[in-house]
Amino acid sequence: MLKSVKQKLGGKRPLKNDPPDAGPALGRGGVPATGARGGTSVPRPISKERTGGGPGTGSTGSSGIGASQLSQFNTTSIQSAYAEPLPSFRDVPASERQLLFSKKLQLSSFTFDFMDATRHVREKEIKRQTLLELVDYVNTGQGKFTEVVFEDIVNMLSSNLFRALPPSSHDTDNFDPEEEEPTLEPAWPHLQIVYEFLLRYVVSNETDAKIAKKYIDTSFVLRLLELFDSEDPRERDYLKTILHRIYGKFMVHRPFIRKAINNIFYRFVFETERHNGVAELLEILGSIINGFALPLKEEHKVFLGRALLPLHKPKCIAMYHQQLSYCITQFVEKDPKLADAVLRGLLKFWPVTNSQKEVLFLGELEEILELTQAAEFTKIMTVMFRKVAKCINSSHFQVGERALFLWNNDYIVSLVAQNRHVVLPVVFGALEKNARSHWNAAVHGLTCNVRKMFMEMDQGLFDECLRQFDEEDRRASMVAEKRENDWKKIETAANMNSRKRS
Repeated sequence: MLKSVKQKLGGKRPLKNDPPDAGPALGRGGVPATGARGGTSVPRPISKERTGGGPGTGSTGSSGIGASQLSQFNTTSIQSAYAEPLPSFRDVPASERQLLFSKKLQLSSFTFDFMDATRHVREKEIKRQTLLELVDYVNTGQGKFTEVVFEDIVNMLSSNLFRALPPSSHDTDNFDPEEEEPTLEPAWPHLQIVYEFLLRYVVSNETDAKIAKKYIDTSFVLRLLELFDSEDPRERDYLKTILHRIYGKFMVHRPFIRKAINNIFYRFVFETERHNGVAELLEILGSIINGFALPLKEEHKVFLGRALLPLHKPKCIAMYHQQLSYCITQFVEKDPKLADAVLRGLLKFWPVTNSQKEVLFLGELEEILELTQAAEFTKIMTVMFRKVAKCINSSHFQVGERALFLWNNDYIVSLVAQNRHVVLPVVFGALEKNARSHWNAAVHGLTCNVRKMFMEMDQGLFDECLRQFDEEDRRASMVAEKRENDWKKIETAANMNSRKRS
């Protein structure tokens, strides 16, 4: 019986859009691979067939098998494959366990439809137990991951993991991840164990990267990256850990992985503005950037300017801003001369009408300024504090409050004190208007504290700025009064002209 099962399962890898697999529940998280599709499938799936595939079958068009016949054939294949469960590893001699390992891998390559809980209940549980046995087996002893089983391993992983993700069930324009629950993957009971097995395979000392790179190739990595768009956060968590380990182990794939992530960001920023895994990808990149050697390569600086900084543009930035800010500050920490370019990039994408984004940007601005050296600060301070002055005057109290909190940072205050002759004239008008008329008591109090700080720094400069502000205020009042008088004259002349005509 086992021999016939092995012949049916074959050794070819499944295509990209094979139906999803089922898997048991172990312990980590993952991204939404919501909606396991189709019926059942086997390691050698049918091209572009979503309802599943049977071993050794071609597409329905080429084989001449109708949809109903194909579904019946798939069900028969599953039932025959699972008719007689394989023995456990403890029940066979040690010399035969690797052969049993291969057979269990092939048997686990069958996938099931988890949208219908009533179908293949027995087979699903047998597969779950088989996957658990596989994970337990590779966790004990040595000599499990040999090149002989690499193809079966990758075939099982591909059959289970690589599937077309369903369209989002949420309104992408109004989706709030903090308010709405993500759509969870129904096949997670199987998928979780498959991910756990993949993680064990990648981190194992027995997995030789020089040999395994033929199986964990760029195509495999690219299909893993596509799964980051899953809505299930548990799946994304596993993918994040696994991709990071692949990046660390397979050095030959590092440039490809960075480029592939770049392409995901480009599409997200400039085309769709929708992707579920941006935060996880940025978390991986944060660790990668932390390991960049100095001096930074030009490729890495280009990545900063073309991929990371434009990520400030999408309106859903709150979903990944923490990870993005960490990546940006890592660059500035490694090369302080990048501070000027980073701050200008931040100002380029500064929000105009989104107060929540402004608060996030001000927080990031403070983190970058903490790493900015005096020479770089002088290059950007004028244009930067013009933007800060507008934030101070914002009618949204959180924006004004966050902008004034910059003066609670001792390092920023020291930079400002060294350049007070430039900074104070830029922000004085905003501070004075707030002190005289801002509606929020907290913002008013913070403004008065900052004014007092500048006054103590340089009383003479403060008095000069106050004199200029009052002079400009008087001139503005005179201009406004003259404009009003001119309009009154025009209105009077128009009325007189109307009376003459009548």
